Amino acid sequence: MTYDPPGAVPIAALVQMSSGIDPAANLATIDRALAEATAGGAAMAFLPEMSLLLDRDRARSAAHIVREADSPWPAALQALAQKNGIWLHSGSIPLLSDEGTRRVNRSHVIAADGSIRARYDKIHMFDVTLPTGENWTESAAYAGGDAIVVVATPLGPLGLSVCYDLRFPELYRALVDQGAALIAIPAAFTVSTGEAHWHVLMRARAIETGCHVLAAAQCGGHQDGRSTFGHSLAVDPWGAVLVDAGAVQDEAGYRVTLARIDPAATERARTAIPLARSRMVRNIKL
Repeated sequence: MTYDPPGAVPIAALVQMSSGIDPAANLATIDRALAEATAGGAAMAFLPEMSLLLDRDRARSAAHIVREADSPWPAALQALAQKNGIWLHSGSIPLLSDEGTRRVNRSHVIAADGSIRARYDKIHMFDVTLPTGENWTESAAYAGGDAIVVVATPLGPLGLSVCYDLRFPELYRALVDQGAALIAIPAAFTVSTGEAHWHVLMRARAIETGCHVLAAAQCGGHQDGRSTFGHSLAVDPWGAVLVDAGAVQDEAGYRVTLARIDPAATERARTAIPLARSRMVRNIKL
């Protein structure tokens, strides 16, 4: 476990993982990580995107992916949150849409009593061809969500997003308009895009919103053949990186990184640079 300097609560725990194609093994890793986060005094833990199943083979993964009502995964995560007495952001998990025809990339926010307080389906699909030759077409299997979600948590009002959403600043402005003071951005960033854009985009989203950004990440080589960037980050509303988990896992196969969340930092940043006021008084037509 890595820590920032000692200080007052609330504390957020970022769980960096190398999730694979076996949901039971991934769940066991999460179980150990949550125990570690709780021992470290965290009020809330954050998992990466596709925490319970990271598998680019859509035929192989299909056996695991069902509607939420039929999936054992939310209940398993609820039980772990309740067992550890900690709030939990699931990162995201793949499920079938309620219509059962396409998949959704869904986040859950779970309270320490095990109740689900919010759900969010990733809006923006990762459809890109990278300079490295990598080609990703998430929309071939996944449907994007259409709801903007902010939920009350022990850390403050939390706006929800997932990975590729990071590149669309209008989403984060909408989250702030709905009251967000923190933003979750769980991710499974490729190495090439991570090296180019990860830190700068995370800091930009924090600065332009005056929010803490909490980004738990997948890291390293995975059973499906991909590699992910790691570097789980907590960034404060002034754009300072509070913690960076790096790109190396601990011996247990995951890394828990703790960050203090100063609830007054949002007001300080927004008072110093009053973007909302300036946006209201200047209405320039381009």
